[in-house]
Amino acid sequence: MLTSAILATVSTRISCFDCLIVGAGFSGLTIAERLTTQQGKTCLIVEKRDHLGGNAYDKYDEAGVLIHNYGPHYFRTNAPRIVDYLSQFTKWHPVDYKILSYSDGRYWNFPINLNTFEQFLGRPSTSEKMEAWIAEHRVPIETPANSEEVIVGQVGWELYEKFFKGYTLKQWRRHPKDLDASVCGRIPIRTNRDDRYLREDFQAIPKDGYTATSSRK
Repeated sequence: MLTSAILATVSTRISCFDCLIVGAGFSGLTIAERLTTQQGKTCLIVEKRDHLGGNAYDKYDEAGVLIHNYGPHYFRTNAPRIVDYLSQFTKWHPVDYKILSYSDGRYWNFPINLNTFEQFLGRPSTSEKMEAWIAEHRVPIETPANSEEVIVGQVGWELYEKFFKGYTLKQWRRHPKDLDASVCGRIPIRTNRDDRYLREDFQAIPKDGYTATSSRK
């Protein structure tokens, strides 16, 4: 337990600041920057980790490769004001986030789109034919209660089994029935050839990484 002397010292130091912010992730750092530059306040940021940036922290490994310690973080937004704000602190490397799904011993275009449908059929097709196939195979569910129901309601059992069930069990260690409908419902289903995972107007990663050079260890 903290002694009264230590508590008094901590209290005295904290009182020297206008604001106490707990956590040096995106929210904490943004609030601190706004308070100091726009309101002239002084801020004390308390962070249990030995670095800034929260889960978006990145650093160079022994081979000189910039890695994301807590998994990949991909920035995207439809708000120009957010891009303008962040562009004060970084230049950008524009990217289109595209992925492949591995199922039944091969790679597939994903999220499901017309390219995926042609791979599935093994022959060329059209958006109209894909829409007709989906209409025939989907199971209409007015109010999906979980992730299984939302995908089956969109594309039917066959595509659900091929692309969603196994991945969900591996990624979340939960059956889609046990996940909220929003988990898989956020994944787009397209009948055109747009194979981007995301649709935001601005998609990029900071040119020199998320973490300022001065704070790298």
